[in-house]
Amino acid sequence: MLNLTIQLIFFVIFETLKLKKDTALPILFHENLNVFNVLFEAVSEGVIVVDENQTIVVTNAAAEKMFGYSKDELVNQHLQLLIPTRYHKNHGGHFKSFYKKSETRQMGQNTDLYGAHKNGANIPVEVGLNPFEIEGKKYVMSIVIDITIRKKSEAKILELNSLLEGKISKRTIELNNTVTNLKEEIEKRVKAESKLRKALKKEKELNELKTKFLSLVSHEFKTPLSGVLNAAVLIGKYKLTEMQDKREKHLLTIKNKVHYLDGILNDFLSVERMESGKVTYKYGNFKLSKVVNEVIYNANLMLKSGQHINYPKNIDNIDLYQDEKILELILSNVLSNAIKYSPENTNIDFQIKETTDKILFQISDQGIGIPPKDQKYIFNRYFRAENALTNQGTGIGLNIVKGHLESLGGKIEFRSIFNEGTTFTIQLPLISKE
Repeated sequence: MLNLTIQLIFFVIFETLKLKKDTALPILFHENLNVFNVLFEAVSEGVIVVDENQTIVVTNAAAEKMFGYSKDELVNQHLQLLIPTRYHKNHGGHFKSFYKKSETRQMGQNTDLYGAHKNGANIPVEVGLNPFEIEGKKYVMSIVIDITIRKKSEAKILELNSLLEGKISKRTIELNNTVTNLKEEIEKRVKAESKLRKALKKEKELNELKTKFLSLVSHEFKTPLSGVLNAAVLIGKYKLTEMQDKREKHLLTIKNKVHYLDGILNDFLSVERMESGKVTYKYGNFKLSKVVNEVIYNANLMLKSGQHINYPKNIDNIDLYQDEKILELILSNVLSNAIKYSPENTNIDFQIKETTDKILFQISDQGIGIPPKDQKYIFNRYFRAENALTNQGTGIGLNIVKGHLESLGGKIEFRSIFNEGTTFTIQLPLISKE
């Protein structure tokens, strides 16, 4: 529509010029007012022509009605009369830039434009700018459309869209809430079923553990108690003074059996404390050599004929901040297993390595090893490999060791070859006293 209006106006302007070539443009505009009135009234858009000084030289009735002015009030006035005050500062620069380039364009693309009505109101408008030249003088013709109704329609559409989006959002939220509630209900039921299955499985496992425990306790307690009873009976037969060495031999047997039973009871108590979360670790500074010497001394009392423990002697400079008694328990447990499951006349290697952030204990034996199929269960409570069932043991030692190490921030790993030997690696973090 704008292009059609522009073509029509330019046609009349140049036709008028053919009639009066020697007449100046402002005079031509006024002397041929009837021609322009016919043209301007033929279109509904406002038409405003300004010169290089932004002075209004001609307007049509549509523009006058749009802005609430008469023709006499607009002609020879500065264009800023029709521009809201807040845009005056920047408008001059925009006009000069456009006037210099002299090209037809749509004004205010991607920006809302407003005109100033005589009553002070701002009118939303759409403006097309069209430069042209007559008799060497440049002019700019503005085609102005009042888009108030369009803006109201757009605002109404936006309002309706907003209401619709609100309703959709509300329904979506309600639907999401319903779906969420259903999911939560399903999850609760799934968790309840899973919890029930786990409880049933745990109950079954507990029953199996009870049976295994009773069998274990019966066997492990019966044998040493029988030994204690036999030793006590034999001691009663050696009444003479010269038989003291025989009495001491049986007293030593009783002492060792009681010590063994005490160890089993301590293991059971350790399991109970770990299960109930009652284990309290007592951290302190100590010499590593003190713990190692104590562990080696006790282990030497258990050695079979021809067995020998190789261990580092130059560790007096290593200080640790850990639970001393727990570390002694861990090392003693692993080392006693190495002795128990190794044959006579074999070596057991006990190595210690220190890094910047941890300390490693490695205990290797030349024993019976762990069958491959049993290796994944070796840290399970009460589990004993099939090739170790004839040896005394409860199957809870390594489980206790693993539990303590995890609580202390460490870990235990092993490498085993069936009938060749096993190496356990214990790792503990090096921590400093805070």
